[in-house]
Amino acid sequence: MTTVAAYAAPAAKAPLERTTIERREVREHDVLIDIKFAGICHSDIHQAREGWGEALFPMVPGHEIAGVVSEVGPGVTKFAVGDRVGVGCMVDSCRECDACLAGLEQYCAKGNVGTYNAVGKDGEPTYGGYSQKIVVDEAFVLRIPDGIALDEAAPLLCAGITTYSPLRHWNAGPGKKVAVVGLGGLGHMGVKLAHAMGAEVTVLSQSLRKREDGLKLGADHYYATSDPATFERLAGTFDLIVSTVSAPLDLGAYLSLLKTDGALVNVGAPEEPVSLNLFSVIGGRKTLAGSMIGGIRETQEMLDFCAGHGIGAEIELIAASEINDAYERVLASDVRYRFVIDTATI
Repeated sequence: MTTVAAYAAPAAKAPLERTTIERREVREHDVLIDIKFAGICHSDIHQAREGWGEALFPMVPGHEIAGVVSEVGPGVTKFAVGDRVGVGCMVDSCRECDACLAGLEQYCAKGNVGTYNAVGKDGEPTYGGYSQKIVVDEAFVLRIPDGIALDEAAPLLCAGITTYSPLRHWNAGPGKKVAVVGLGGLGHMGVKLAHAMGAEVTVLSQSLRKREDGLKLGADHYYATSDPATFERLAGTFDLIVSTVSAPLDLGAYLSLLKTDGALVNVGAPEEPVSLNLFSVIGGRKTLAGSMIGGIRETQEMLDFCAGHGIGAEIELIAASEINDAYERVLASDVRYRFVIDTATI
């Protein structure tokens, strides 16, 4: 076992504090990674505060991890010491079910093993990226191409793949009109990626406060959802709407913006249930769907796509001592657009 410094929430809703954790010895197919940067995702806050249900404590959050390989197990074939790598939201799965065999490990029938707030196959709790090092099976490690800076790459491991996967699955591209709801950590990546795929991109945000940013990121149009005229003006417009917000929406209002056969895909996960009048989907053969991160193969595809198009996350680099303040700022939508922890400060 190796002892490393980390930041952990000792209990639900408790402030995160510096501590030490144990990392397992490197096994046959393991990769030891010196973590350089870790993104702060809204999911970290939901889990550290038990917004999504009972959680495991102490909790070391962080599933947007970028670093450098410092040791490999004897059976490792994909990586070598010195490689630039990333780890996303999961570190294992059953590897046998239909989903896993199809490269959709995120939908593993037995449940994937989360990078933190989960229990591994060895019965030990998993701890995430707010730490100096992590040991991960090579099958769940991603290669970060040289074209992306490590700090800007970290958020791609969740925010990037979470938006890339539905855009690809629902065929965003030339001739398609795509709307992104919310311009935060996920939304800003959705805009960059949809634009790079060739779609006509619209941002739907509560206000016009970030309009200039949205257009710079690649949006063609920007509308305020607080203005009722927006929903009248844009009725029946979009092929695909990707909602990145984790607050309950009036789903009927957003479904009204879709063309016939359009899809509203949710990647933000509100803590409360939402209601829906089914006539909102029946009229127009519309799809209300959800999407969760991506498989390992698709995540690598996303990283390569980003490198090829010069895409990284828009980040604000912080010291580990600022994590608790950063959480409050995320909740206040006061970040442009992803906090990333410099793990040298842990």
